Parts: sequence; C-alpha cells; structure tokens
Amino acid sequence: MPNRLSEATSPYLLQHAENPVEWWPWGEEAFAEARRRDVPVLVSVGYAACHWCHVMAHESFEDEATAARMNAHFVNVKVDREERPDVDAVYMEATQAMTGQGGWPMTVFATPDGAPFYCGTYFPRDHFQRLLEGVATAWRDKRPELLDQGRRVVDALGAPRTLPSAPPPSADQLDLAVHALVRDYDSLEGGFGDAPKFPPSMLLSFLTAQDERTRPFPSTGATENRPTAPYGAALHRSAPPSPASDTAESTPAWLMATGTALAMAQGGMYDQLGGGFARYSVDRAWVVPHFEKMLYDNALLLRAYLRMGRRPARPGAATADTAVHALLRRVAEETADWMLRDLRTPEGGFASALDADSEGEEGTYYVWTPAQLREVLGEEDAAFAADVFGVTDEGTFEHGSSVLRLPVPPADTWRFQRVRDALLAARAERVAPARDDKVVAAWNGLAIAGLAEAGALLERPDLVDAARDAAELLLSVHLRDGRLARTSRDGRAGTSAGVLEDYGDVAEGLLALHGVTGEPRYAHEAGRLLDAVLEHFGDGEGGFFDTADDAEKLFSRPQDPTDNATPSGRSAVASALVTYAALTGSERHRTAAEGALSPVALLAEKAARFAGWGLAAGEAALSGPRAVAVVGDPGDPRTEELVRTALAWAPLGTALSRGDGRDDGGVPLLRDRAPVGGVPTAYVCEGFVCKLPVTSPEDLRTQLLA
Repeated sequence: MPNRLSEATSPYLLQHAENPVEWWPWGEEAFAEARRRDVPVLVSVGYAACHWCHVMAHESFEDEATAARMNAHFVNVKVDREERPDVDAVYMEATQAMTGQGGWPMTVFATPDGAPFYCGTYFPRDHFQRLLEGVATAWRDKRPELLDQGRRVVDALGAPRTLPSAPPPSADQLDLAVHALVRDYDSLEGGFGDAPKFPPSMLLSFLTAQDERTRPFPSTGATENRPTAPYGAALHRSAPPSPASDTAESTPAWLMATGTALAMAQGGMYDQLGGGFARYSVDRAWVVPHFEKMLYDNALLLRAYLRMGRRPARPGAATADTAVHALLRRVAEETADWMLRDLRTPEGGFASALDADSEGEEGTYYVWTPAQLREVLGEEDAAFAADVFGVTDEGTFEHGSSVLRLPVPPADTWRFQRVRDALLAARAERVAPARDDKVVAAWNGLAIAGLAEAGALLERPDLVDAARDAAELLLSVHLRDGRLARTSRDGRAGTSAGVLEDYGDVAEGLLALHGVTGEPRYAHEAGRLLDAVLEHFGDGEGGFFDTADDAEKLFSRPQDPTDNATPSGRSAVASALVTYAALTGSERHRTAAEGALSPVALLAEKAARFAGWGLAAGEAALSGPRAVAVVGDPGDPRTEELVRTALAWAPLGTALSRGDGRDDGGVPLLRDRAPVGGVPTAYVCEGFVCKLPVTSPEDLRTQLLA
C-alpha cells in the first residue's frame, strides 16, 4: 500500500511512496505522532539523483524486515534536500559536528522535538538493522542521556552567531585569493585539490573577471568575437606561473581557468556525445564521472564557459589559443542545447537533474565497449571512434566499458561529426536515466541568466526564448504576493518557501534577461524580490540569514556564507544587488550589496575555493560597477551588435539595459537616453556619470576597455 508520500510533489519522495516503511513527509504532524507514540524520529534526507540514496533504499527501505524495525521503533520522516534546503542545512551541520563528515543519504535520529542525538550517512543493511535496534534500546534504557545529547547539540548549533564584519573585498584581497588558489591548483590535471574533483564553476567566473581586470585586453583591434571552427589544433594545458613571475602575456588566473575548463571539457565528466556535465569526477584526471547531471552545475558552467569564451583570442595569439576560445564557446553552446533537450519541462522550466543510474546500474547509459562501437559503426569507424574517444579493451570504467573522452580534437572533423551523431542516435535507444522534474526556483534563475546571455552572444534567439519561458513560469507559478515558492512540478507550486538563494538567483536571472530583451518587467520584478530580501532575510548586522523571518522555525536558523555546489544565498544576493544598484542608482541596494560581500574579504585568502561566486561579485563591485544602456529599435542589426559588444567586452557584472529610446519603461538607466541622430546608441555609465554616447561597436569596445 502507498504510504503518506504518495501525494508529494517531490519526485524523490514519490520514489519512496511504495516502500514498506511508513514514511511521513516533513512537518509538525510527524513530530506530533512521535510525541504521541513516545518514540524517536528517524529523519532520512536525500535527493532523486543520488546514487547512494538509491542503494540504501534498495537495501533497507525496500526490505520488509528492516522496514518492520523502523516502523516499530520510530516515526520515519523522508526529506528531499533540494525541496527543503533549510532542513538539510541544520541536520547536515549536526551530522558534520558529530561525525566530522557529511553527505547523502543523511540519516539522523532525533527526539520528538527534532533535536538530533545520533547522525550518519549511508549504512549497509546489516549495520543499519543493528543501529536501529541499538537506538531503540538506548531510547528505552538510556533516554535521559539521549535527551541531554540532543539538548547539547541544539544549544551549540542554535546559539546566536554573527559573522565578523568587514568592508567588501579590495583589489589586493581579490589578488590574494588568486595566490591562495595557486597553492591548491593541480597543474597536471587542472582543477583544485585531489579526487574526487568537483567542477569549480564559480571560481572560473571569478578567475575570468580577475584576469580581465589585471591583464587588460588591447584597446585597439577588431571587435569580431566569433572564433574559428569548433574543432581544430590540439589543445594544451599549462601550469600557472607563480604570482610573483606573472607577465603581461599570461596570468595565473587565466591559466588556472583555462587549464581547468579544458581538462573538464576533454575528460569523461563532459558528455562528449550529448553535451552537459556530470556532477563530479571520482578521479583526479577527470576520467570517470559520478554520472548524475544537475541543472545547477550545467547552468553555472554554461555561463562560466561563455564568459571565458566571449572575447576572441588576443591579437597575435598562437593557433592553440584560438582553438581554446573555440572550444570554450562550443562547450557553452552544447551545454545550452543539452539543457533544452533533456531538462526542459512542458511548462517551460528546467528539471532539477538526471539520475546517475539506469537499468539499476550507474553509468550504463553513457559508457561504451569496443564491441558496442563496432555494432553501431562498423569496423573502420569503430576503430576511429575508439582512438578518438579513448575506448579500450580494458576499459576505464566497470566491466570493460569506457567513459568517452576527447583528449585531442580530431583532424577529420566531418568524419568525427558523423560518428558522433551515429553514437548519439544509438544511445538514445538505451534506457535513459530517470529525470527529477521538479523545478527549483534558484537553479532556474541560474539557467535563465546563462541562456539569456548565451542566446545574445551566440546569436541563438531560441535560447533567449527558453530563458523567457522559464522566467514566466517562475513569475506566474512560483511568485505569490511578492514571495517565492522553492519548487513546482507539473505547473503546481510546492509548499516549501523560497530561501535566500532562490531570491538572489532568480533576481540575477531576471536582470540578465532584462539586459538581453529590454523588457522592463523583468528588472522591476528583480527589484521586488531584492526588496523582499531586505525586508525578511536581514540579520540586523548588514548580512542575511538563509531563511526568512516568517519561515518555519528550526532549531537553528541557517546562515552559511560559503559557496559550495551552488552560490550561497548571501553570494547570490550580493551579485544581484550589485547589478541592480548599477541599473537603478539605488544607494540602499548598493549598501546592502556591500554588507552581503563582507564575508568575502575574510574568505579570500583562507578559503577562496569556497567563495567563488562571492569573489566574482566582488570583482563586479570593484569595476564600478559599470552600466551600459543601449537604445535603438529592437531587431535593427546595429542595435543587436551593440548589445553583443556590451556582453562581450564589459567587465563581468556590468548592468545592461536596452530600450527603444522612446519609452524608458520606468528603468532609471534608460531615462533620457535617446538614439543619436536616429542611429542605435550606447551609453557607458558608472554611478550615473556617463561617457559620451557612441554609435559604433568599435567605439563602445574602446570605452569599455578604457
């Protein structure tokens, strides 16, 4: 019989609706039942694309004997961490405090008041059964000790905490962050640290902005920003020089960014057939991924690769450097295409993730053996594909299969494309991984920003249309009375309130979409979301909590300034506030941005790897931030070229707005801006002090690089 999860909107909860475990969704009713029965609560936290969540579900939650123990001794609560990041955050902090590590599935034993007294992650079935009996016995025989343990955890984690206050990061502090990253950079394989390696998407954006500030592009030369053919000369990765030996020709920031971007794009973490990135690499060399594919990773990496490839190679660059820029833009475009093909929902939003597993095994959908290549391609093309993609008899994954890589771009590009298309078509006949089709507001905000900018820069109106459709879904379904719902599914909003990252990332996406489309509504809605942040999320010290003042009260109120898999709420809000302040001239929002950026100065040297989005926002604030208004008839090729020039050459974080020069739509940056001599015109401003208007892409580029 279905349990209480059968009416959930979360695909993760629905995965457990047929378990013999008598699951409850998170809520007061579950804890009231625990008090009525006088038993502890078992809180199990995971997400739909989590491989080890599936393993524990199969071993334990689908097992009748294990379920009987759980039902007899506990009230069992299942939580989708993506739907309730606040619940996940407070129990993850407890898990890390008790065990020194965390992860998913997360398994927490708590009192009927929600106080955690024993925490862990994945447990094999036999271990888990013994643990269930042990906790039940301790609850019966040693309850005062468990209650005291829970009380001490709540007191420690629920105590008021304030982050040290500091000004926004200075240029010197942002430079120190690069020096700190050099120490962690893997000069052989790219990326930071050792295995497992996660895509440092936010750091790539910061390093790109830092390189552009410290190594200005020559202010003369062609404005053409379209690269050469998508495949070309062999690419190389170089170790960054020490900061002390930096030259005008290369910076550590750029070499770390390109070294990492190339390594990921050429390795197994990037889907060489269908585009898009997996969650992380299990090895140092980016060969074998953990195969789940998340919207947030790909939205962030789309924008990072686009930002890195938005400008052409520098004048006089070597052929390999030109090929690097071509690869960056190709990967950005392929990632955008994958998002539209595999994650877009019928309502116009973007689903959260694709599972790692299919047919009960991880990676089956993506890997190949030489025999499978021959079956699809025939002997000659199979040998070509095996050589190009690194498919061997021994294999790089399990059971003699290989993850496809592309270490060297092929010289025969026509043959390569034909082989690639054939393999992609054959793969489409396999059993595809399941899709978690809930729409998360924050991650759709990230997708909107990336797709809008990619559509403009790559001259792909369909990408802009997709960004607009996602924005309309958020505004029509997720937004009610100025407040955001965290998730929706099938066009129906979920019950979980939006958290700080939702407001920041959606505002960021709307501001980017306004800049590309010129529709004033998106700028105004972004402002309303940021005003809600200032009203409901402030901590009284210039910073922000991750949950609103009227959200469900947990035993602690999350407030994490570090960027991890996604931008922290604080970094997301800081980035949007910087842009909005430049767009409107609002001192209130500029001051709030500076308060939000306060922790970045402290993290820059000591924990730069966990502050990438905040560091990028710091670079944007340091650049002015600048604002560019483009006025001219929409659809006029000259207007569109000015918009592309602004996106390609303005410092990252520049506020962009466009209009027709007749109606400013209530957007302050467009006020009193008109085409000069009836010709589409651009105005470059900083603090509403503007340079002389220009009408040519060349003059706009010169102003932006000055």
